[in-house]
Amino acid sequence: MSTTPTGTQDPPAATAAPGVLESRLTPGTSLDTFARDFWGREALLTRRAGDFSDLFPAAAVDELVSRRGLRTPFLRVAKNGATLPDASFTSPAGVGATIGDQADDTALWREFADGATLVLQALHRTWAPVGDLTAVLGAELGHPVQANAYVTPPQNRGFDAHYDVHDVFVLQTEGTKRWIVHRPVHPDPLRDQPWTDHRDAVAEAAAAEPYLDTVLAPGDVLYLPRGWLHAAEAQGEVSVHLTLGVHTWTRYALAEQLMRAALAELRDDPWMRASLPLGVAGPDEEAAPVRERLAAALTGADPAPHFHRTRRAQARPAPLGPLAQLDAVNGLAPGTPVRLRGALEARLEGRRLVTRVGWLDFPEADLPALARLLAGEVRTAGDLGLACAGRLLRAGVVVPAAR
Repeated sequence: MSTTPTGTQDPPAATAAPGVLESRLTPGTSLDTFARDFWGREALLTRRAGDFSDLFPAAAVDELVSRRGLRTPFLRVAKNGATLPDASFTSPAGVGATIGDQADDTALWREFADGATLVLQALHRTWAPVGDLTAVLGAELGHPVQANAYVTPPQNRGFDAHYDVHDVFVLQTEGTKRWIVHRPVHPDPLRDQPWTDHRDAVAEAAAAEPYLDTVLAPGDVLYLPRGWLHAAEAQGEVSVHLTLGVHTWTRYALAEQLMRAALAELRDDPWMRASLPLGVAGPDEEAAPVRERLAAALTGADPAPHFHRTRRAQARPAPLGPLAQLDAVNGLAPGTPVRLRGALEARLEGRRLVTRVGWLDFPEADLPALARLLAGEVRTAGDLGLACAGRLLRAGVVVPAAR
């Protein structure tokens, strides 16, 4: 049985790295090495990558489950390889909180004590340190990142062998967990190609010799490209791990953007909008000229607008505090420091500033200052122009910056 894959790396005692990937997830493996040898290709196990207690301490589990009013789908429960129905661990919470899809901490405790795994989903939306990490990591990778936490009681497994349709970084934060990993039966699955489409092949592969059979301890990180089979079981104590899911852009997705752009152009072609001949029996007579026009439209298609629009929709901008924002608007002065709000996916397209929170058109005179703002510099309202800065503050595009 294999216990040490070729992708295992032990980082040196001290690692100076510029980004989250190198400094926290894969110390000892440079960004260039990761991109060349592992990204989307091979599993990578990094021992003692770091201390993740600042991201998600054990106490955070109790805080979220018992005090934060979590609602489905921010919470799942799995046992014996299957997901339990929501009604088995949710209930209303009394006066002022009568909606019935809220976490019931008593029911969750009973399920957990009986061997169930608690899955805290979309943790990047409910726990700030994790949200901060995923935002930075997503910007570094160029692919959106989400986070779940898996809390498994001793000697239990939440899910049977399966694969994910996104890449994952597994960060062990508490306890230990045995991971059994096999190579893909369906490499690089798309979002609509889940493991259940290959259930028999997955079961057969899971019964064979694994690529990796190892126990993760706190501080260890395991990277698995999408499609890699895995199953995990807690050992002699409660296991908590974070899974950072990287929802990769693919060439297929780019092809979809090209096709959308081409079809949008063909909508303005009267010949394409015309009806097929009366009594047509099939597409044979019309397919050739349609194919020719479609190919021409694809050749000239610009996928960028559709690509960026879709990308902007796949994540949220950095948090915005309405009270602090109102104070900044009311106290706006030439010396007020402001900065671009994080994770906006902001772009200048001509005189239009396009962001995740909408778009604004600006006069030519404002464009140089806006370009400096987009470069990440802290600017003063006077540098941007008071009128411009006020518009950006009210639109939620810039936020007050520390002096």
